[in-house]
Amino acid sequence: MTMETYDAVVVGGGPAGAIAAGDLARAGRKVLLLDRAGRIKPCGGAIPPRLIRDFGIPDHLLVARATAARMVSPTNRIVNMPVEGGFVGMVDRDAFDEWLRERAVAGGAERRSGSFLRIERDEDGTAVVCFHDKGDGKENVQRVRARAVVGADGARSQVAKQTIKDADRMPCVFAYHEIIRAPAHGAGGFEESRCDIYYQGKLSPDFYAWIFPHGDTASVGVGSARKGFSLRGAVSDLRQVSGLADCETIRTEGAPIPLKPLRRWDNGRDVVLAGDASGVVAPASGEGIYYAMVGGRLAAEAVVEMLVTGKAKALAGARKAFMKDHGKVFWILGIMQHFWYRSDKRREGFVNMCNDPDVQRLTWQAYMNKELVKADPAAHMRIFVKDMGHLLGLSSSPRAP
Repeated sequence: MTMETYDAVVVGGGPAGAIAAGDLARAGRKVLLLDRAGRIKPCGGAIPPRLIRDFGIPDHLLVARATAARMVSPTNRIVNMPVEGGFVGMVDRDAFDEWLRERAVAGGAERRSGSFLRIERDEDGTAVVCFHDKGDGKENVQRVRARAVVGADGARSQVAKQTIKDADRMPCVFAYHEIIRAPAHGAGGFEESRCDIYYQGKLSPDFYAWIFPHGDTASVGVGSARKGFSLRGAVSDLRQVSGLADCETIRTEGAPIPLKPLRRWDNGRDVVLAGDASGVVAPASGEGIYYAMVGGRLAAEAVVEMLVTGKAKALAGARKAFMKDHGKVFWILGIMQHFWYRSDKRREGFVNMCNDPDVQRLTWQAYMNKELVKADPAAHMRIFVKDMGHLLGLSSSPRAP
């Protein structure tokens, strides 16, 4: 039998893969979106206004609008960070991801349910994507030819492992959350328009725990890279102390989350990575939806250029463009995580520092617009001086050692 040939096969139907498939289809390319059905990634579900604008996200997908964040220190010190003149959109990943996939199909992409196995090569060197096809109720191996492959199959990407050197060495935080039925307003201190973030070593020795509103539900979760640390136990403890222990548990999810972009996203031939597969989850914050979708768009652009020019080096443009726009932010957040999350004393100082109006204003501006704020050098200098005060022990408030 003659195998069907596609301009691109996109492996993985999360935000990165769905955007890549949709963009390629709208560019007139024959695209197969290969999605492993039924998987929902553990995720707080926060999306910034820039994502909503850039990717045309309709209001009905926003299950909540968070207008404030509440940070809780190891000593239970609370710092409130209101969003001045805006909001953070909250989405449920099951509905959000499915809508993105459906939009890709509406744009011309073909969608099939199956699990990626491997990439083979036919006689002329063209990639042959092999996968388990479960669409007809019978599991069997299917093969299709692809002029290009986009690996958007998550932090433990099999596409990356098989085609990109050292991809299997990507450092990860492991995340676990429970989607619960949201309590009534004010019950246990819960508010449907506020994200709560706990910086406490007992809940996470090297990351943080969270309670994010999702309308009728809420995400209660934690992340940690510490081997042997009980994520389920931490979530149970968090629900207990926050008054959410008796809320109905709707579903639970866990998965690794990468916190460092890979050094290379393409194989120099016909494969390019996007989303978690390429490591684009922001350090310190763990934010990944926006960066995954940007990565998917850049991967699609790189594939189109490769198909038009016939030059495989075009695929390297995806990483180059991403790091040009976001590399400095990732570098700064990586330093923050490395320093501030190492002990409860440092976490205490970090939460205290976030009580500063300059820190809050510039943090929200950078988050909402996904770029460093350069327009207020005086504020940056004030933050630098205060930060150095904490680091050197000159601050009279709780500080890092």
